[in-house]
Amino acid sequence: MNILRDIVLVFAITTTGLVAGLLAAFAYAVMPGLQRAGAPAAVPAMQRINDAIINPVFAVIFFGAVGFGIVAVLLWWGDAMRWWLIAGVVLTLMAVVITAAVNVPLNNRLVAAGDVPAADAPTVWADFVGPWVRWNLIRAVIATAGFAVMILGLLQTRGQ
Repeated sequence: MNILRDIVLVFAITTTGLVAGLLAAFAYAVMPGLQRAGAPAAVPAMQRINDAIINPVFAVIFFGAVGFGIVAVLLWWGDAMRWWLIAGVVLTLMAVVITAAVNVPLNNRLVAAGDVPAADAPTVWADFVGPWVRWNLIRAVIATAGFAVMILGLLQTRGQ
């Protein structure tokens, strides 16, 4: 049983870290790069990113962070680590909820705009980028906190 709970814990922490890293990368690299490219380039590039990110690997990582986290909580229930896992899962779930409630609808609206003429791209991009970046930064910080809490839990409970 210990090997199973250790494996699930590794999956929970790894997928949580990957989610935090993805969201952070959008905050410090992807979105600033698209901003620098200008709206006529940024709109179709972000549309393609939105298409590409919907894939099985992303789904396993993004939803696996919460799923593996919940299973880890159950497997570690009798251990002090459970409280750290609960906190990490709650934070990660908050990032997923923000994604579903804010970022995905903004992505869908951008994709629905279709081929945007260069003259209209600045308006389309401005409507999208402000709220998307703001909420992405929030979810990146929250997901990173979830990852950090799980790592802190490992450090605090080791040897117990």
